[in-house]
This record gives sequence, structure tokens and C-alpha cells, in this order.
Amino acid sequence: MTTFRFKNVRLLFLVLSALFAFSCKHPTPPPPPAPAPIAAPVPPPAPTITLRANPATVERGQPVTLTWEARNAANVQIDPGVGAVMATGNRMLNPTSSVTYTAKATGPGGEATDTARVTVNIPPPPAPAPPAPPKPPDVNISELFRRDVKDILFDYDKSDIRPSEVSKLQANAAFLKEHANLRFTIDGNTDERGSQEYNLGLGDRRANAVKEFLVMQGVNGNRVNTVSYGEERPACHEPTEDCYQRNRRAGFTPNP
Repeated sequence: MTTFRFKNVRLLFLVLSALFAFSCKHPTPPPPPAPAPIAAPVPPPAPTITLRANPATVERGQPVTLTWEARNAANVQIDPGVGAVMATGNRMLNPTSSVTYTAKATGPGGEATDTARVTVNIPPPPAPAPPAPPKPPDVNISELFRRDVKDILFDYDKSDIRPSEVSKLQANAAFLKEHANLRFTIDGNTDERGSQEYNLGLGDRRANAVKEFLVMQGVNGNRVNTVSYGEERPACHEPTEDCYQRNRRAGFTPNP
């Protein structure tokens, strides 16, 4: 029994020795290397944008062209008055006053802005209009008649229309045709030389010569009366040629 135990102990010793020897010949392998660190993610690039205005100074009413270019941007906005736009482009605008345009580019990497100033020159306001001239006072037709219808002068002892009086008679005719409802009287007058009976006849011829001229100019003869005063209604009483000339006339009077 003792021998058996001894054999068992010996056998155990041999096994342990063999295990020890084997372990000495084959060392324990080193642990595996640690895994490489994971690289940090690369941040997205920051956006950029440029904005230009051409021309930068204009007169009111002239156009301006905005030009822009953005990079690394998901959205581009231009204010005022333009709104969302493509990353690159241009736009013609017509500002009415000076303005600063701002372009903003936004993306995963942040945002960027740029500005463009446009100066609009506004002309000074026009000078105020001069005040209207005062309205002329109302003039009735009789006053207009006496103001605008002129006497016609004659040569001594003549009833022919003098060439120098034609333009006056034509102007009289124009006035009378413009006021077609007006009736009037032509009075023939003479200077004091000659008999009263002769001068009445001469005044009558002068009044009718003027009437005939007006009718030829288009004045209706039914509107016209004639009368001769001869030397009875002189314009002046001096015995001079100038006074005589003033009395040798055909005058005009509006009928009531």
C-alpha cells in the first residue's frame, strides 16, 4: 500500500515536471496590439460668397446689375427685394433710392455674407411754376367792340378805302365774324369843309364803302346799319390838317 502511494506520488511529480519543462520551452504569447484610434470626422468646408454691383452709382431711373458667386452653400439669399437665388448668377435691378444689398450664403459649414452699396443720385425737384397771371377782368361785348373795332380814315373828299386802312378793316371783320350775333352801325363823317348837304352825301358813301368791304370779308350785311352825320359830329374842332384827318372817318357803334 505504501509502495502504491509512492508510485502515485512519483507519477504526479513526473507529470508536473513535464508540464513545467514544456512551459519553459513554449512561453506565453504576448497580448494582441490595441486597435488604432478612430480618426475625428473632417468638418464641412465653410461657405463663401462675393457680391458686386455695376455700376455702383447711377441716376434715378437707370438700371444696376448685381453679380454674385457662392461656394459650399446650400442656400443663397439676397436682400432687399431679391430673395432666394442660385449659387451663381446676376440680376438687373432698378433702385429708386440709395441702397445696400446683402448676400448671405448658408451651408453645413456655417454662413457667409457680402454687401454691395448702390448710390442713386436723385435730381432736385423742378422749380415751382410761376404764378398764373391774374385773370383779366370780365369785359362785356360792348366794351370789347369799342376796344377792338377801329375807325377807318379817308382822304379829303374821297370815299375809297385807303390801302393803309385795309389791315384795320380786315381785323374789324375778323372780330365781327367771331361775334356773329352782334349788330352794329357804321357812321360816315367828314371834316367841316364843303356844304352840309354835300358832306352828308360824302359821309353816306364812306359808311357804305366800309359796309361793302366787310360783306366781302364774310360779314352778314343784315347785321349792319349805316348812317351819315356829315360834319355834325367832329372828333375835334381845330382848323388843322391833323384835325381834319381825324374827322374824315367811318366809325362803329354796337346796336343795343
